[in-house]
Amino acid sequence: MKPAFFSEKDVPLRDDIRTLGSLLGNVIRDQEGDDALALVETVRKTARRRRDGETAAGTELQRLLTGLSAERSGMLVRAFSAFFGAMNMCERVHRIRRRRAAMREARVQSGGLAAVFERLAQRGHARQDLSAILARLLVEPVFTAHPTEAIRRTLLVKEQRIARALVDRIEPERLVPRENRACLARIREELAIAWQTEEHAHTRPTVADEREHVLFFLADVIYRIVPAFHEHLEETCGHAVPRPVLRFNSWVGGDMDGNPAVDADTIRASLRRHRELIVQRYLTEVRQLFDALSQSRSRVAVDAAVLDRIERYEEELDAAVPVRYHDMPYRVLLWHISVRLERSLSDQDGAYTSGDGLLDDLRLIESSLRSHRGTGAGLHRIRRLARRVQTFGFFLAALDIRQDAEVHRRVVGCLLAVDDFPSLPAVSRAEHLRRMIVEKARGQPAEDDEAARSLDVFQAIGEGRSRFGAESIGLYIISMAQGPDDVLAVLALAQVAGLVEEGQIPLDVAPLFETVADLRNCRETFEALLQDPVYSGHLDGRGRRQTVVLGYSDSAKDSGLAASRWALYRAQQDLVAAARQHGVELTLFHGRGGSISRGGSKPRAAVMAAPPGAVDGRLRVTEQGEIIFAKYGLRDIALRTLELTVGAVIEATADLSCAGEPEPAWLEAMDEVARASRQEWRSLVYETPGFFDFFRQATPIDVIERLTIGSRPSRRRAGRGVEDLRAIPWVFAWTQSRLILPGWYGVGSGLKAAAERFGEETLRAMAARWPFFSVLLGDVAMVLAKTDAGIARRYADLAADPAMQKRIEAELELTERLVCELQSCEGLLDNEPVLRRALLLRNPYVDPMSYLQVDLLRRWRTSGRSDDGLLRVLMATVRGIARGMQNTG
Repeated sequence: MKPAFFSEKDVPLRDDIRTLGSLLGNVIRDQEGDDALALVETVRKTARRRRDGETAAGTELQRLLTGLSAERSGMLVRAFSAFFGAMNMCERVHRIRRRRAAMREARVQSGGLAAVFERLAQRGHARQDLSAILARLLVEPVFTAHPTEAIRRTLLVKEQRIARALVDRIEPERLVPRENRACLARIREELAIAWQTEEHAHTRPTVADEREHVLFFLADVIYRIVPAFHEHLEETCGHAVPRPVLRFNSWVGGDMDGNPAVDADTIRASLRRHRELIVQRYLTEVRQLFDALSQSRSRVAVDAAVLDRIERYEEELDAAVPVRYHDMPYRVLLWHISVRLERSLSDQDGAYTSGDGLLDDLRLIESSLRSHRGTGAGLHRIRRLARRVQTFGFFLAALDIRQDAEVHRRVVGCLLAVDDFPSLPAVSRAEHLRRMIVEKARGQPAEDDEAARSLDVFQAIGEGRSRFGAESIGLYIISMAQGPDDVLAVLALAQVAGLVEEGQIPLDVAPLFETVADLRNCRETFEALLQDPVYSGHLDGRGRRQTVVLGYSDSAKDSGLAASRWALYRAQQDLVAAARQHGVELTLFHGRGGSISRGGSKPRAAVMAAPPGAVDGRLRVTEQGEIIFAKYGLRDIALRTLELTVGAVIEATADLSCAGEPEPAWLEAMDEVARASRQEWRSLVYETPGFFDFFRQATPIDVIERLTIGSRPSRRRAGRGVEDLRAIPWVFAWTQSRLILPGWYGVGSGLKAAAERFGEETLRAMAARWPFFSVLLGDVAMVLAKTDAGIARRYADLAADPAMQKRIEAELELTERLVCELQSCEGLLDNEPVLRRALLLRNPYVDPMSYLQVDLLRRWRTSGRSDDGLLRVLMATVRGIARGMQNTG
């Protein structure tokens, strides 16, 4: 490992990597023998020499890795995959180390809340203006179960424990030798047990498995940090922030789009599990408070309201409090609170019906402590629990529901006995639906299985609202929405199912615009919806608040990255203008994936690059797959993630011009970039004969389709072609082949066309002064830096189509050259030293797995895909490369 990789401040990172590498080597020797470790070291050093430019090393690496037995190949993959897990943890812990160093030295971290408030003050924003923003601020991360987390949860937990041991060693001089040895022993133990643990389950995860995976982060990490985040926000802004600025949501158990395993039963089960888990967390904390708040009335007074509440509960709950606690009023009240929480788990008499009742009890104790010398005597702990109850209620995370518009059309057609309803013009469908809603028509009995299941979903929503509270249900999202009729269909089905409260349908319905064509037409669609008399009445009942979901994945697969990003930018402008015109409070929900080609970007950069007005105190965004672990796997990292996101939303809202109004010429230039890039993308992906076969041969898509990492099928609908393949496996496969084609293809052609028409200086000005364009170039540069044409060529040889590969490589070369020129840099990551260091560290270790994967793919396919031993190792290479690339789909 070359010292040049590390600046002086990063030397501790180097030391951590060396320490874990040495411990892992010892584990491999102990578990597999000296010969195994020798092979790992030989392959590692040869791969390093290849990266250092030794031509012969590539040939030697191929010789070492060709024709290995499945057992030997599997051992190598496990070794390098384990090293990536260790390296990833070391880097995350180093981020924590740097954050703590900044706090100790009172340095303002870039993008943090302190930096944001400092910048806004310099721009002349008064404190009262910022207070008004905080009063309406709401940031909503939405956790999804998209199958992009290729690592088993039990191994992620072990990585988390390793990270905590590393955190304990952040300041090694504070440890005595025995404590340091104990930390290292804990790490080695976790590495050894992980080595003896199967990397992946042999059965496809159920929806319940996916739910537990997501809830692990919500209930273990995020639950703990929410009070600390709010305290930091209040300390930084200089005044109290009485209401939560964070709200968490989940799709797991409610996302029916293309997943037959999700239905009304999974909705009910998810809502029950959310309630159970959050109540258990509250119970644990209330019992800890019971142990702590032992104040006696003989030593300190308490508010009369506390005593009155105790008296009331003694009558209502019939719960005997031990006599020895009777002179400790806080303990007595907390005893009754715990009884009510226990009864809430099974809906017994005396249970809390919502978080409001629990919060009211906690506020009584807080007020009494504040009035009677409670500072430093439990007040802080009560406030922390109250903040959690404010944020998580009795639902932990609101459950969003999602379904494909086509399903609703078929069900409505069944209920109305109109067989051709889905194929009717949208205007005709809307007329049918208005009559159905106004006349409260129930249609034919739902004898069709799909209709019965769909109506049961709405009944489950109603049951959930009644039992777990209105906040337990989030949005009802319509995939592939194309017109007002798709939204009206949801209202009609809800009404038929009896989901009506006080004459209103209690649903916030959100259309999802996914393709570039739908994004281009979204203003017309949105305005037609707002002008619809039936829907307008519904919107009045929902406070004139409307959410629109923007899909990044399908638009990029449809038209390429540049055209997708531009269509999304224009759509945001159009939707904001329409909402203002019609007096609607609009929230834009960004359906981003983890990879750049599916909308992934740095949290702060993505917010600041939005059009002026698109972020107006509200942000809703999906968190998917391995990105959840990267952002929320460790408490300090999760705090930083939320700080960057919330800080960006505050800044973008306070200074609506901070995104920069683009000049008219820039808009025209970007139109040309989008047009030409889309043309090149569509020409290759959808119009070139043989491209889909090339894709299936030059990537491990046939292995990915067999992975058991998600409950959802890899295809949205039956069919063979790019159109029917979901965006996740599409991106996952190209990432494995190291070409990552969806993250850059067509961008070079688009930039070239715009430069020829408007001049390269115009594009340089856009890159320097327009955040949207700057972020686009930065994201493409990041993907290009991870791309490896030499490795990708090995995969392309499996397809035996040199003309296709030549065309792709020509576009790659063009894109790299123009991105560097417009960023005024020689190398792709000259302005990203941290990412550059990460890639330099990882590439020599990813390469052997890529060599192995190509050899194994050839042998497995030659066997007619019947060799299960080779398939198991291939699956391990997919996971290992995903860990090394830190991206799947």
